[in-house]
Amino acid sequence: MDLLHYQPAHELLAQLEAGTLSSEELVTALLARIREHNPAVNAIVTLDEPRALEQAREADQARASGAEVGPLHGLPLTLKDIWEVAGMTCTAGARALQNHKPERHADVVQRLEDAGAIILGKTNVPVYASDLQSYNKLFGVTNNPFNTDHTSGGSSGGAAAALAAGMTPLEVGSDLAGSIRIPAHFCGVFGHKPSRTLVSFRGHIPGPPGTQSQPDLAEGGPLARSARDLELLLKVIAGPKPVDSRCWQLNLAPSRLKSLKQARVGLWLEDPLCPVEQELTDGYRKLGKQLADHGALVSDAKHPLLSLEHPLPAYMNLLGSLLSTSFKPAQRRQLKWMALLEKWLHLFGPVTPFIGEYGRGATQPAYQWMAMSERREKMRAEIETLFKDVDVLLTPITPTAAILHDHSQPMFKRRITVDGKPRAYLDQFCWIAFATVLGLPATSVPIGRTRDGLPFSVQIIGAPGMDLTTIGFARLLEEAGLAGFEIPNGF
Repeated sequence: MDLLHYQPAHELLAQLEAGTLSSEELVTALLARIREHNPAVNAIVTLDEPRALEQAREADQARASGAEVGPLHGLPLTLKDIWEVAGMTCTAGARALQNHKPERHADVVQRLEDAGAIILGKTNVPVYASDLQSYNKLFGVTNNPFNTDHTSGGSSGGAAAALAAGMTPLEVGSDLAGSIRIPAHFCGVFGHKPSRTLVSFRGHIPGPPGTQSQPDLAEGGPLARSARDLELLLKVIAGPKPVDSRCWQLNLAPSRLKSLKQARVGLWLEDPLCPVEQELTDGYRKLGKQLADHGALVSDAKHPLLSLEHPLPAYMNLLGSLLSTSFKPAQRRQLKWMALLEKWLHLFGPVTPFIGEYGRGATQPAYQWMAMSERREKMRAEIETLFKDVDVLLTPITPTAAILHDHSQPMFKRRITVDGKPRAYLDQFCWIAFATVLGLPATSVPIGRTRDGLPFSVQIIGAPGMDLTTIGFARLLEEAGLAGFEIPNGF
């Protein structure tokens, strides 16, 4: 891990501060790395080399002059191609936006630049960030650095692949249906979906360019190759919109966990509605035993809401309602029929649990949305009782490690295989739904490899607002040698 392009962001920043590394040297090294490895991975789709080098030289000059600098001063990084960077193309993978060059930074980007970061370029996404694989007609397919026959995930698949391939030290993704956690899981890196509304979405596509509102369920968050870097980046990008900063400031609750011996760990590893590959489940059970051996209090979590039959209906309904804003009338009619025929859909093949709620959500009147949203809020209040007994809850992220590329249409006909049996493609939403619908912090942490050499991760979930607890627990796992990024073969 002594290679420059695989060093953690916090170590690179320490070298920049000490003067043993210049920003221009680091930018030049990463650009060379991108030229060497991006053709095989296709993670980075837009670069602005001249501007990045110019900003790097300016950063070096500012540091040399003794100017006050921010926490990311002179550090280059890439961004998922859904965050608007002034003067840089932002396509969200869509042909309709191939010439879209915003004149104003997204709030996240402004925070990054205020902290001294240098935006190297953009990473690939599915069209409008709407798939669990990253591919589009503008830029093509992003491959998994661990095995290019497999997907890097979506929608932050380019971001996770760029990190795994050593082409960027940090990334900022967004997560509505596991779009940070799933690519991190597939590519063996760290990812964090923050608590509700910690990160401003203004300047994120979708919605359409110019959207001011914060979408339901969606959160922006950091990806990195270490837990410490997740915390570093989260503290930069989280906080109020500029207009809201007049009345509130962010004050994240610290983690009380200083060692694994202090941790109370709940395990929720199996659910009949969404089976997980036995190889992954065995890996999670092994982690539980290792934690107990390190002195943690580990038990199978018990709580009325720890069954997928509780969060999934609300999640699927609210997801359908949110996404329906971009649907055409014909699509809404199809979804209405899907909701009506839900009990018979299994006759045509595997069906994701409560898929009918997705159709109902896409076509329901506002008063029904309000009722489902209130149901969600009651569950959010109820889950507080779980975290009186445990500090963190460990769960799977998806039923499998990274799946093979599959871009067949329509999406609902795709299948995944779990222990030799076909399952619905959208089953990959099931295990991320709990933290998403309840607005809980969730950290994806790599803990092992499958027999085929693909990485897999565990999901660490915490109480609302306890982001530093889930990230801090990830760091404790890393320091104990129970988790961590591994360099893919050939990189």
